Amino acid sequence: MAKKITIIGGGPGGYVAAIRSAQLGSEVTLIEEDSVGGTCLNRGCIPSKVMKRTAEILNDFKRAQEFGISVKGVIHPDMKALMAKKETVISNQVKGIHKLLDHNKVRLMKGHAHLRSPHLVEVKLENGRTVEVLWDRLILAMGSRPLNIPSFPFDGSKVISSNEALNLQEIPESMLIVGGGVIGCEFGFIFSSLGSKVTIVEAMDRLLPIPSVDNDCSKVIQREMKKRKIDFMVNRTVERVEKDGGKTCVTIGPSHFGGQLNEKQLTPLTLETDKVLVCIGREPNTAHIGMEKLGIKTDKKGWIFADEQMQTNIPGVYAVGDVLGPSKIMLAHVASKEGLVAAENTMDGRMEMDYNVAPGAIFTMPEVACVGLTEIEAKERGYDIRADRVLFRNLGKAHVIGEIAGEAKIISEAGDGRILGVHMVGPHVTDLIAEATLAMNRECTVKQLAETLHPHPTLSEVMFEVALKALDRSLHG
Repeated sequence: MAKKITIIGGGPGGYVAAIRSAQLGSEVTLIEEDSVGGTCLNRGCIPSKVMKRTAEILNDFKRAQEFGISVKGVIHPDMKALMAKKETVISNQVKGIHKLLDHNKVRLMKGHAHLRSPHLVEVKLENGRTVEVLWDRLILAMGSRPLNIPSFPFDGSKVISSNEALNLQEIPESMLIVGGGVIGCEFGFIFSSLGSKVTIVEAMDRLLPIPSVDNDCSKVIQREMKKRKIDFMVNRTVERVEKDGGKTCVTIGPSHFGGQLNEKQLTPLTLETDKVLVCIGREPNTAHIGMEKLGIKTDKKGWIFADEQMQTNIPGVYAVGDVLGPSKIMLAHVASKEGLVAAENTMDGRMEMDYNVAPGAIFTMPEVACVGLTEIEAKERGYDIRADRVLFRNLGKAHVIGEIAGEAKIISEAGDGRILGVHMVGPHVTDLIAEATLAMNRECTVKQLAETLHPHPTLSEVMFEVALKALDRSLHG
């Protein structure tokens, strides 16, 4: 008799788990309150990349003369057309997921799930009707939402989250972004390119202050922001947001989280802006589904605890994706892999999640990508390392496309040359990082990477050049 697998949440963790569970012979029910694809497809990765593509095209028009193209007239974004394009992309992707679920005979239910008792989920459907679903194994994949800050809560108009930023019908003249992490920096470049005067306020001592992002990548991003006249402040926090007519007044003070502050950073200041975009964290969608009925363990913020097999403290109950919180890795592709691991283990597998070789992709301008240890992390763990870097300006292809900013860095063991980490900032590095991820997965050395023939002229040659440099055999680096 087929096992009954119920999955709550249809994002990149949940729907992938549903498909794989069905492939393994389970009877699968997927419960989604909103739209399949989750935050990533509907309010995150995909719509923001549609906006980024428009921003890039606008930037290309501004530089057209460099490439022998004469552009006459005023070039400006059409936000209604951009939003229509975004909705078309999302709609097509959602339809694609529905087809995959249908093809794999996954029962999809749209409604709010509530855990009534062990092995029983109650689903309140859109029409108000309630349906009970029995399960043998349960996978929780409810995701997360933008964190609402009590001192300046979202109002959907002046103080907005990433959700509202992806649905703006007009480009604000000015925008202050609270938080210089991944989301804040991505939106900073997008809205600056679309025409906003952008200011970013970050509490830590650098932009992209994430342990997995190498300090040198942050330095390049900060330099490129200055070139684009994007203002940013580090070691500062937003203390107050006051709405006065058409403008919003923001009071900025010193941070208690960053490094040593200089006199300028200690001095409070006030700025006026049209929009305040808050990008400083997320919170789990774990409340109001009855997890306490099963005794599922969470931390004080509601993030669920799960082991490397994705199982919670309750046998037969698994959790994947953003509901695991920042103690894991809150990325869509990580959630999908966790979903595959959970699906295998619901069928009595013994698959484990490996977070050591999980690539990160940040869609700034230029992009940032990383996998493995940073220089600081490698030294802290006691490795005898060397760190070698090659600039993108050394590549012919970078000059051809007019994107020469950035670098690639390899952290390797000084003895055997095993690759410990790769950190890149530059054109299309979110695509290039896959090679580095494979190399680390296979425990490759810099010698093996250097012996791999890379096509010319391509951006992938940066991996070849930096591997050669790590062998003290530089050609163009």
